[in-house]
Amino acid sequence: MINKKGNDPFNIIDTNDIKPAVKEIPKELPILPIKGTIVFPMIIVPLVAVKDRAIKLIDDALRGDKILGLVAQKDARIEVPGKDDLFRIGTASTIAKMLRFPDGSLRLLVQGSFRIRIKKFTQESPYLKARIDVIQEKWEKGVKVEALMRNIVSMFQKIIELSPHLPEELEAIVINLEEPGRLADFIVANLNFELEDKQNILEMINPVERLQKLTSILMKEINILEIGAKIRSQVKNEIDEDQRKFYLREQLKAIQKELGEKDERTIETEELKKKIKEAQMPKDVQKVAMKELERLGIIPVQAAEYHVIRTYLDWLVNLPWAVETIDNLDIKKVAKVLNEDHYDLDDVKERILEFLAVRKLKKDAKGPILCFIGPPGVGKTSLGKSIARALGRKFVRFSLGGVRDEAEIRGHRRTYVAALPGRIIQGIKQAGSNNPVFMLDEIDKIGVDFRGDPAAALLEVLDPEQNSSFSDHYLEVAFNLSKVMFITTGNIIDPIPPALKDRMEIITLPGYILQEKVQIAKHFLIPRQVKENGLTPKLIRFTDKAVVEIINDYTREAGVRNLEREIGAICRKTARKVVEGYKRKTDIKEGTVRQYLGPKKYYSEIAERKGEVGIATGLAWTQAGGEILFVEATKMKGKKSLTLTGQMGDVMQESAEAALSYIRANAVKYGIDDDFYEKYDLHIHIPEGAIPKDGPSAGVTMSVALVSLMTEKPVKPDVAMTGEITLRGKILPIGGVKEKVMASKRAGIKKILLPEKNKANLEEISDRVKKGMQFVFIDTIDDAIAAALESKKPAKTKAQGKNKKVRKS
Repeated sequence: MINKKGNDPFNIIDTNDIKPAVKEIPKELPILPIKGTIVFPMIIVPLVAVKDRAIKLIDDALRGDKILGLVAQKDARIEVPGKDDLFRIGTASTIAKMLRFPDGSLRLLVQGSFRIRIKKFTQESPYLKARIDVIQEKWEKGVKVEALMRNIVSMFQKIIELSPHLPEELEAIVINLEEPGRLADFIVANLNFELEDKQNILEMINPVERLQKLTSILMKEINILEIGAKIRSQVKNEIDEDQRKFYLREQLKAIQKELGEKDERTIETEELKKKIKEAQMPKDVQKVAMKELERLGIIPVQAAEYHVIRTYLDWLVNLPWAVETIDNLDIKKVAKVLNEDHYDLDDVKERILEFLAVRKLKKDAKGPILCFIGPPGVGKTSLGKSIARALGRKFVRFSLGGVRDEAEIRGHRRTYVAALPGRIIQGIKQAGSNNPVFMLDEIDKIGVDFRGDPAAALLEVLDPEQNSSFSDHYLEVAFNLSKVMFITTGNIIDPIPPALKDRMEIITLPGYILQEKVQIAKHFLIPRQVKENGLTPKLIRFTDKAVVEIINDYTREAGVRNLEREIGAICRKTARKVVEGYKRKTDIKEGTVRQYLGPKKYYSEIAERKGEVGIATGLAWTQAGGEILFVEATKMKGKKSLTLTGQMGDVMQESAEAALSYIRANAVKYGIDDDFYEKYDLHIHIPEGAIPKDGPSAGVTMSVALVSLMTEKPVKPDVAMTGEITLRGKILPIGGVKEKVMASKRAGIKKILLPEKNKANLEEISDRVKKGMQFVFIDTIDDAIAAALESKKPAKTKAQGKNKKVRKS
């Protein structure tokens, strides 16, 4: 086996003067396999022989007529090719020159003479020999041949022009070639074609067909070279432009250096370095910042990575790593500020004062994680602002309502386009201190989807044991959040995940009673709305009775948001009067409110109700606070039918069935016919049927309503009750006692029946709310019936008696 020497096909340049070295070729020739190249007739090619088999063949040829057959291998990976590994068309060649090197290898020049076809191999060892036929070329001159040759020469000149590695001398040689076969062989031998293409050309006996095949190959090569030349030109232009800019920048640097000036890049880098040192970052953070600054110095300004690093460094240097506001530790002053901003809310104010007391004794105390739970409008968000003002801290608020992306909390990785830190780090930067009051509103309304669970991301933020090393995905360095006072708010506690709830201190804000709302309106709402609507106390005045009328007849809420909205509506109408020329002071009195707000929106059902048979008042808990509800029961002739209406849920329907079963089982005890269910159909309805209702706490109310219906004893109108029942007549404890008591107070209820086991819950309710109310603690249904029903049936009127006689007749 033999290899072609080097990669340059122009070590030997063929000329038109080269003639076949021999005129007669023996019928049997030694066959030398070659790989990586094809030897064409009349072409001189350098070869290298390193295998013993090839060296033996060349030595024998040199001792003889110096003629051998050169045939290409089909697969260049075969080290010792056999007769089946060779093509059948090759070239009879003459050894023109040979050099032997000390390593035993041979360097030789061979000149192709004629195409040969192998007829039969006659020897395989020590090297291949075969009988051959010499292929003679036949062609006729003509216009077609001349045209093909001129076209080929023109295309080859184009290739030489586009190829920087082809010498210009080839063009002169090609022009002087007069035979079409030699022209084709010469061009193919001197271009870098695939081995298969070269072998196909070698095997084409007809020179005209050879030129036609070569035309398509050269056209493809020209297209490739033109595209390559275009790419090289574009790259060269870009490189030249970059080199020009680089040269100009270097000149500018040299000039600035001579003048003692600094370029913008150096000034920017030095400023960032100064800011990094002034930021008083932790050592590990400063190390990261300096490393990024070094990268910034070696990256071109035009690179996209440059702006990513610059933005990252801006975030690092602008975060308040060591900036801290001084807490106002004067407990009396803080208490005064809290009282100025909010009425009541003693539990919250007491907790803040406790935190300050601990902070005063222990300077490095961690910030508490408070969670305010209560209905809308009770002042949860404004209370956070008040706490920040009282402590002398900055205030930051972030609403979690509808947040579904975990990156909102922890930020995006810097690999993302337009990445930013999460809202926690953004809020810290906005506050400008590392110990603000950070309010996370609506924590019960966080969503979850394919982008992650924001509630899970909050676990580290709201855990006092972990948030000292909070890591944002964008910063990728730890930031200490332990000094931050986090306050979360929500309407209900159930949707908050247990793991997150465990990290917070829950403080419930149940709402306000009438007297508290009046005080809040006088001291906070009315002054604020008067000011916001451009009025002064000299132009408008609200009486207490007018405020009570607004609360009772135009709002129904646990908070005071709608109350402030109605007061604002009155102030706007008054402002219009003032603008229109009314100069006198406007007094908003009881009875004049309707002129501003229109007809009553709500009516007190308790005030209008009298003791009626089959109607009992119950207490319910909703997301907006406590509410009262009425349970109505009626009977009609029929057999064993119980109808439940009023959008009752499954649990409430089961409570109604349990109440009926207990009453049927104990009918004799209450003086009821034990077969009443055989004679009557029963219907239990809860008004406001468009509102869904559910829960077990209406069991007592349904039981009392049914017993009242069967015994025809009316229920006391000023009594409300709540409690879950069992089939044995026991009353179980319920939740939301505080909210239900507040609702009773707002509705004017004087007497409340509560389960015995909820007695301890009354300690959470202020004496101001419990004043004027009677609490009866019940352990069985018998206790509830005894406390809720009138002792006697109502006396029948004359009209009822007449009607009865008429019916008898």
